[in-house]
Amino acid sequence: MIDQEKINSLVSLATSMRDKAYCPYSNYQVGSAILASSGKLYGGCNVENASYPVGICAERVAAAKAVSEGERSFAAIAVAVSGPSGYPCGMCRQFLNEFITGDIPIFLINSAGEIIQDSFKALLPHSFGPADMEL
Repeated sequence: MIDQEKINSLVSLATSMRDKAYCPYSNYQVGSAILASSGKLYGGCNVENASYPVGICAERVAAAKAVSEGERSFAAIAVAVSGPSGYPCGMCRQFLNEFITGDIPIFLINSAGEIIQDSFKALLPHSFGPADMEL
C-alpha cells in the first residue's frame, strides 16, 4: 500500500513535469511521474519534434529515466495532462508493462487538478509481458 504522502509527491511531480513539456506543435502538455519499487520518484514530460513520429511521450521519458538509474520495477504511475482528461497511449501502456508486476495504481490528473485513480491492469488487460517470453 502506498501512503498518501508518497501519492501526493507523485502527483506533484507529474504536474510540475507537465509544465516542462516541449509541445510547440500540439500544445498538449503531458507530465508523468513514476514511483519505483525502491521508493524513488522519476519524472518526465512529452517532447515533440518537427518530424512528428520522432517525439516521445512523457510516460516513456519517466520510465527511461528510471531504468537508466537501475530501476526495474514500478509501484505507481501518475500522468498529468493540459486538457480535461488523458490516459497513456497504447505504446506507453505496453512500454510501462515491461516493468510492472501484478497491478499498480495509476493517477490521472487533468488541467483542473482533478485526480482519477485507476489500475494499470484496467488500462492494459490481457497484456503481453516478460512472463510471456519464458520458454
